[in-house]
Amino acid sequence: MANVMRFFREVKQEGQKVTWPTRREVTITTIVVFIMIFIVSMILLFADWTIANAIEFILGRPQAGS
Repeated sequence: MANVMRFFREVKQEGQKVTWPTRREVTITTIVVFIMIFIVSMILLFADWTIANAIEFILGRPQAGS
């Protein structure tokens, strides 16, 4: 039981050493993450569209959207 109490005391001490981000830093980081998700999704959308068109061209089948 003493080891458990010691563990929680040490966890509390380590938690106090953490430098927590400010609200502004969290907001900016969140916005950057959403922008990066959008950019990567557009790149993947374009890559998927390009590969699909290449396969349709190679196979000689009409495109689904036409």
